[in-house]
Amino acid sequence: MKPITVLLAEDHTVVREGLRALLAAESDIEVVGEAESGRKAIQLAKDLRPAVLVIDIAMPLLNGLEAARQVIKAVPTTRVLFLSAHNDDEYVEQAIKLGAAGYLIKQTSALTLAKSIRQVVKSASFVGPYVSRRLRERQEAVPRGAGGRKKKEGVSLTSREVEILQLIAEGKANKQTAAELGISIKTVEKHRQHLMRKLDIHDTAGLTRYAIAAGIIEGGVRLTIE
Repeated sequence: MKPITVLLAEDHTVVREGLRALLAAESDIEVVGEAESGRKAIQLAKDLRPAVLVIDIAMPLLNGLEAARQVIKAVPTTRVLFLSAHNDDEYVEQAIKLGAAGYLIKQTSALTLAKSIRQVVKSASFVGPYVSRRLRERQEAVPRGAGGRKKKEGVSLTSREVEILQLIAEGKANKQTAAELGISIKTVEKHRQHLMRKLDIHDTAGLTRYAIAAGIIEGGVRLTIE
């Protein structure tokens, strides 16, 4: 029987090495690649086509939510399992909405991680005990009759806009952003101007604050991705 192939996407080397060591103890699981950024995770997922992508949310160059969304679109056979320090309900909901197969927090045991990898490969969803309890408590806390209440929507950004915004927030100049994305500087400038109009933010510092608040780098405010 072939082992379950896994791609690890985690920007902290010591954590990534620890995960690899833990999974190496499982005879039916094989780590076939490691990515230190969201963009690298997409590239390796396309090249290696692993059965499972285990990915964090807070990733450089491209956050884990957007990277996962692109992987799901480009490599539909790869199941995405989030392993994150973030336990905010908004992050979990975004992960589920974009098509992730599972969501675990980093306090998860090695046994639970291995179990979840096996389960998502069988096309079954898996959320860790803590996340499951939080979602259940939140659902139970909603008053009866409140189901029809319209939830306030966040600003909707395209995939490219999310990429541009994260690179701006990470301090990349237009030339660096263009090189990273393989587009012209003029195109980067157009995206930047469009972002400022859409968000009604007209300076780099403001865009950076928004990116942090929206969780593109860190934060707890919901970001809706198209």
